[in-house]
Amino acid sequence: MQQTVGRDAVTGVSLRGYDRARDAWPLDPDVVHLNHGSFGAVPIEVVRHQDGLRAQADRNPVGWFPQVPALVAQARREIAPFIGARAEDMVFVPNASAAATVIYNSLQLAAGDEILVTDHGYGAITMGARRLARRFGARVRTVAIPLLASDDEVLTQFAAATTDRTRLIVVDQITSPTARRFPVEQITAQARRSGVRVLVDGAHAPGLIDAPAQCGEPDWWFGNLHKWPCAPRGAAVLVSTAADRDDLWPLIDSWAAEEPFPARFDTQGTIDATSYLAAPHAISWIEREYGWSAARETMAELVDHGAEIIGEAIAPYLDSDPVVVSAAQVPSMRLVRIPDTLADRREAADRLRDVLFQRAGVEAAFTTFDSRPYLRLSAHLYTEESDFHQFIERAIPLVLEASGLAASPGRVRSAPHAPSSRYPSPLKGENT
Repeated sequence: MQQTVGRDAVTGVSLRGYDRARDAWPLDPDVVHLNHGSFGAVPIEVVRHQDGLRAQADRNPVGWFPQVPALVAQARREIAPFIGARAEDMVFVPNASAAATVIYNSLQLAAGDEILVTDHGYGAITMGARRLARRFGARVRTVAIPLLASDDEVLTQFAAATTDRTRLIVVDQITSPTARRFPVEQITAQARRSGVRVLVDGAHAPGLIDAPAQCGEPDWWFGNLHKWPCAPRGAAVLVSTAADRDDLWPLIDSWAAEEPFPARFDTQGTIDATSYLAAPHAISWIEREYGWSAARETMAELVDHGAEIIGEAIAPYLDSDPVVVSAAQVPSMRLVRIPDTLADRREAADRLRDVLFQRAGVEAAFTTFDSRPYLRLSAHLYTEESDFHQFIERAIPLVLEASGLAASPGRVRSAPHAPSSRYPSPLKGENT
């Protein structure tokens, strides 16, 4: 069933029900999809499953909404083993940022208290921590961690930053801007010895880490289901075993407001809960079609191969190795350096993302760290080798153009397949 990934694996992965995995997703065939990590991609069968649930709600709203709390509770029970949590410790939330908001809303701090975040953290979560600190006259301190720091170095940095004023540590299990894993189990154990509470941002962890919520029993853990598990967008989970978890409230108070945790989260008015209800179907679909363990292995092979060939194409324009090799890499994402004259700020990185989509039909994520810009390459089972070659042909000339460099003849290799006429190759236009 699984195909070995290598330089000749142009046709990509096969699934149990599809000779070509790409056919299982409703993705635009004219677009190069190399940014699964940002918004995910929902398989056709999961889209149909969710559509069927919505149809039930639309046919009989009065028959549908009273049964939603029981259906949500059942979905929690089905997902809990995949997450590595008990259903009674887990609730659904719309996304990781919503989970952080739920947690921040529950906390009480004092003036002078400190929250520790890292310079690898997700911007929206860090912004939420700053709002929390402002409410109480507390402050947020950033723990600077080198890009290639070892686990021991990460722990040392946290230990050095923790003071008698530290009340909360917010740390990523898998970092979004730098695509690496942090030793959250050890960070949690170290924090507990100092009496510090820990929030683990596991937004990217479900699907990439087996039972990701089993990470040292932090006070709170949350993760997105719309990313690597390929559930519909609007599905994430929050797990807590903390003694004060009854202080956690959904963003919408509804008729279950007087129920304890987690039941109060199962009822949230007339929200469209079908994203929650379809999430177990997405998880079981990937297990049935390919298997989660095999999927992680294949995604790692795909993204390593893609980083290698894209790195070879961009290397002549850099002064150091293009592919970032970390001891804490994750199965699906890699960082590839791009010229330093480009995208040294998040806003510039986002503009480059938009330009590549609009002008070349390429979906890719760009990120910055320590004032250096990177392509954050990500892959799922639908990714094919031709996607990487299409990136080289369509996108690299635009990256070089944006950085004030010119693509030298023969230095950027052409893709083995002709690009779509909808997005002609910049190499063949006026922008070379």
